[in-house]
Amino acid sequence: MSTKESPQALTIEENWARSDQYHNSFLIRPDETLDFALKNSAEHGLPSIAVSTSQGKYLNLLARSIGAKRILEVGTLGGYSTIWLARALPEDGKLITFEIDKTHADVAQANINHAGVSSKVQIILGPATDTLAKVERHPDHPFDLAFIDADKENNLTYFLEAKRLLRKGGVIIVDNVVRRGRVADPEVKDESSEGVRKLLRHLKDDRDVDATTIAWVGEKSYDGFLYALLK
Repeated sequence: MSTKESPQALTIEENWARSDQYHNSFLIRPDETLDFALKNSAEHGLPSIAVSTSQGKYLNLLARSIGAKRILEVGTLGGYSTIWLARALPEDGKLITFEIDKTHADVAQANINHAGVSSKVQIILGPATDTLAKVERHPDHPFDLAFIDADKENNLTYFLEAKRLLRKGGVIIVDNVVRRGRVADPEVKDESSEGVRKLLRHLKDDRDVDATTIAWVGEKSYDGFLYALLK
């Protein structure tokens, strides 16, 4: 792409991606390990739906900012976000991540091993709607942070389980809650959008949490995440 090319000569989404890449060039160092995770995932046929580079860095910074020692992740995919989060943990920290697809879990495990964070990460295979319910809340060491990025129709189930397992003052992040503005469009009735709406309706009256939605644009187009703080 020519450096003389004006923003108007690009599509909106190309501008968004270019903006992400520009900022990343100053703020995020090249990382062979993360590149390997994306490449290995693609070579094994996993969909290209992992968080973007800047979103991964955000999750890492968030976990470090709150001093997270135990992290819950719903939706492992190829382990890209898992690696970002695991790197934020101290050596004795723990991340438990839930994945329904065995191929995804196997690829993620290889990527996690390559990243050198396998001692901090446990992948639990199976439907998280079932497996999460079997996790007991540790009275002395509850989870500090949860990242939910799985099938959107079960967002509320995942959120409530995360809420049960987190400490007061813990943070829950739910990804893909804007969906190119489709969630706010009453004419859109797909299961993913409906799953987000169900979660939002619950949060309207949930006095145990404070939450907001942050919309974003970039390499992953136009979407956003929900940030919830447990009181």
